[in-house]
Amino acid sequence: MDLFNQFNPQQNLLPRDGIVNYYGHVLSKQRADNYFSCLRDTIAWQNDEAIIFGKHILTKRKVAWYGEHEFDYTYSNVTKQAKIWTPELLDLKAICEEKSGETYNSCLLNLYHNGDEGMAWHSDGEKDLKKNGAIASLSFGAERKFSFKHKVDKERVSLVLAHGSLLVMKGTTQTHWLHRLPPTKTTNQARINLTFRTIVV
Repeated sequence: MDLFNQFNPQQNLLPRDGIVNYYGHVLSKQRADNYFSCLRDTIAWQNDEAIIFGKHILTKRKVAWYGEHEFDYTYSNVTKQAKIWTPELLDLKAICEEKSGETYNSCLLNLYHNGDEGMAWHSDGEKDLKKNGAIASLSFGAERKFSFKHKVDKERVSLVLAHGSLLVMKGTTQTHWLHRLPPTKTTNQARINLTFRTIVV
């Protein structure tokens, strides 16, 4: 089921077994442009790492990890240590908290240089994360398709995430659904994605 830009912030985009709300644009184009440039130029980006079947993999996609403390966070068998919030990330966290009614203490950032770079099917179920906690996803730059797939019957739901838009996943979404950012040939522009989340300490 493709939803694309038909949305209502109160509507659950998933048919069952989880909650996903899409708020559309939460920032004006000018503010979104400014944040995109600032994040691209000032965040301490690094190539993402993973250990898969014993092999150490470096991705073209770059990532960064920030939070209110120097949290350790492990995914794909690699442990990262959070850097302390920048003023811009604190501003964006406040926007996500006001819109979603949730609170967050950390943020995983992704930089996709062009449409060739994406993210494979996965769920955010790491043991460090608050169980059934909300994850707020802010998108900047290139508009990209984002997809969900049910883990049992493989039903799919997709939408396009706009520049300056907010999507929130919560409840049992990570338990029952996978999500991905598929590669695309329709854009060669960069995209920055911020996923605010809660680490249990």
